[in-house]
Amino acid sequence: MRFKYCDEFMIDIDEFNRWFRSAKNTLNAAHPDFEAGNYNWVCFKCHQAIEKALKAILWGLGRSKTGHSLVSLIREIENLDIRVPHDIFDDCAWLSKYYMITRYPNTWESGIPEDYFTRQEAEEALRKARKILEWVERTWQELLRKEKEKEIK
Repeated sequence: MRFKYCDEFMIDIDEFNRWFRSAKNTLNAAHPDFEAGNYNWVCFKCHQAIEKALKAILWGLGRSKTGHSLVSLIREIENLDIRVPHDIFDDCAWLSKYYMITRYPNTWESGIPEDYFTRQEAEEALRKARKILEWVERTWQELLRKEKEKEIK
């Protein structure tokens, strides 16, 4: 389902739902890793979930964006005149750091990524990711509500 947003581009509900569903599935996939003590993978999957969630908004608004920086993605959302609370921006910046260091041994002087991540860090990543997912879902619903109000007027 598509309709105009801000007279500039179309809202694509199906595309938002497709990306957002994948974001939720990715976050859910972090839980078995948490239980297994694979904390680096929990942090990476939290990053990936939020990358997909932020891209859900952008794709849903017809503004597809490539790249993996959560900071760049959240700034792109701000550029669409969507208010991003400071804590959401900060959480995106915090999680953005987990794109490379969670996976590649050469990002560390010695050892492997699995040696450097703790249960506490994984818990914090999960908490931040859940919070951002909830914000994305609320923001999307608010965008849809505003558009429906415009249609009624």
